[in-house]
Amino acid sequence: MSNLPACPQCHSAFTYEDGSLYICPECAHEWSGQAAVEVTEQAKVYRDAVGAVLQDGDTVTIIKDLKLKGSGGVLKVGTKVKNIRLVDSDHDIDCKIDGFGAMSLKSEFVKKV
Repeated sequence: MSNLPACPQCHSAFTYEDGSLYICPECAHEWSGQAAVEVTEQAKVYRDAVGAVLQDGDTVTIIKDLKLKGSGGVLKVGTKVKNIRLVDSDHDIDCKIDGFGAMSLKSEFVKKV
């Protein structure tokens, strides 16, 4: 087996050399052997409504009245949410709100305190 690099675009292992270029037969991507750039996974950056970076454990406030599905309640503007946990799903924030319990929020509806 040769130790050719995997395709940086589709991560295929079936790359081959053609002169000084590497070529991927699956996606037809071509790249230089001398300028082989490693693709690194970057951690997702979560931002609030005004662009501040959010981290696990932050305290945020809600910037818009949010109607709760199923219970008929409403989370009012200015409700403080402590100790958030960031998750990689449809809703970015898992939290526990006093009086409402555990729920998920989208980061676009909160502002970091």
